[in-house]
Amino acid sequence: MRTDLVPEDLADMLAQPLIAVLATRRADDSVLLSPVWYEWRDGGFDVWVGSADEGKVRHIRRDPRVSIVVANADPPYKGVEVRGKATISESADHFYAVLERTARRYYGDERGMAMVATYTQPGVVIRIEPGDARAWDYADET
Repeated sequence: MRTDLVPEDLADMLAQPLIAVLATRRADDSVLLSPVWYEWRDGGFDVWVGSADEGKVRHIRRDPRVSIVVANADPPYKGVEVRGKATISESADHFYAVLERTARRYYGDERGMAMVATYTQPGVVIRIEPGDARAWDYADET
């Protein structure tokens, strides 16, 4: 297993429509794990959220420390875990750009754009840039 990797080494996997798991901290310091769509862009993760009132957004506003993990389910197994501080973008343009790119990637053009059309009010984008990152790849073991 190769472990001396950085997220950019697995850009091919990060471009796939995999489900990521985002970890945020509740007020009692317990962890909320949320399956999310993501995009890897400009050295970090962007995750759109349909409403600024959602739990994970409230958690990040109170405590920006997060973790996100993406891993594939088929050999050769690969994955990335990033721990860092998240920021929240409330820009409507940014929200719709991330929403459109991810909807098309996960659903395809037609179904993705139909989904985008249902969002008449913008949400927010969570940005996670690597603080600590680890990546692994079992390609040398297949």
